[in-house]
Amino acid sequence: MNPLVQRVLSRSDVRAVARAATLIENRGPQATDLLRELFLHTGQARVIGITGPPGAGKSTLVSQLIGAFRALDKRVGVIAVDPSSPLTGGAILGDRVRMLEHHGDNSVFIRSLATRGALGGLASATLDLVLLLDAAGFDPILIETVGVGQDEVDVAHVAGTVVVVLVPNMGDDVQAIKAGILEIASVLVINKADLDGAGKLERELDAFSVPVCRTVATTGAGVAELVAALPAAPSRDTRAVWESRLRVMLRERLEALLPAAELSEAASSVARRQQDPYAILDNWMKHYFSRSVQR
Repeated sequence: MNPLVQRVLSRSDVRAVARAATLIENRGPQATDLLRELFLHTGQARVIGITGPPGAGKSTLVSQLIGAFRALDKRVGVIAVDPSSPLTGGAILGDRVRMLEHHGDNSVFIRSLATRGALGGLASATLDLVLLLDAAGFDPILIETVGVGQDEVDVAHVAGTVVVVLVPNMGDDVQAIKAGILEIASVLVINKADLDGAGKLERELDAFSVPVCRTVATTGAGVAELVAALPAAPSRDTRAVWESRLRVMLRERLEALLPAAELSEAASSVARRQQDPYAILDNWMKHYFSRSVQR
């Protein structure tokens, strides 16, 4: 067995988990072999996605959830996904700053990821990091996405339970996102529930057959009730979750086979109407997919 795998499975070596996370995020050459060895030791953790519009207070709520789960003697893993700069590709990684109160607790592991252009509010390494933290004995694992809109529901591909965080006085925003993230919710949270309009928002959410909780994350009000509601909340079937995950993994593997320069050249060719996109896609499938299978 890989010595790093042994250290991760010891469930007491946080530095080993951090080293493995870096290999995975950077797509290092050892990452796939590492994950293959760890996979047989996964499947125990509850994976909870925390998503919602920007400004809903997700990071503050996640920090409160960490404290609530630690009070129950749980080892908590957190993957906080931050938006990348369109110019540098870097991320602000502000969530780690907001959660500093948990720094130094070896039963809490927080990793901030840059989206690096990934759509859907998640970084491409998110699923692999979930498996790492699962094998390392963290349960639950919380995934905080970047602020999302109607169609950015990729967190449902990774998490069995999805908490959608909203705030009062969103106006027409609730109507606008009903066909999107609200439909993937296991639990709906009205954060900043001390503001006027919380009752109106709760009535608007009655159409969804999932629990609705009120919280004030800045004070911790309602967080214990939210934690209590999670075990009974509807969650996706494990097979359905893995069907979604495998689709994402396949897409990423195929995209990784294609050189960036070739993608750019093809885009220019299509834009000039020198080639049609369907012929290009067919050629790519024949060339890259068949070559990958032969490996």
